[in-house]
Amino acid sequence: MEELDLHGVNHDQVWGTVENFVLLNSEKTPLKIVTGLSDKMRDLVKEVLDFYYFEYEVPLYNQGQITVLRDKEISWLRKSKK
Repeated sequence: MEELDLHGVNHDQVWGTVENFVLLNSEKTPLKIVTGLSDKMRDLVKEVLDFYYFEYEVPLYNQGQITVLRDKEISWLRKSKK
């Protein structure tokens, strides 16, 4: 599983970092994004994932990560082209 660790990343760098990671790896889902326990960091990551229509979950066993399950938009487009 591809992983992005956001420890040490400033909040103002989160959008570009997460955007780059998920778009470059969207066909390799699931993906792991390590946010740490910062509510602000988790919210910033969720904003990017919501903007690009990614499905994701925050595992109950580890609130410091987000698992990106798949890209709803790309999955839908792939199905419509078949």
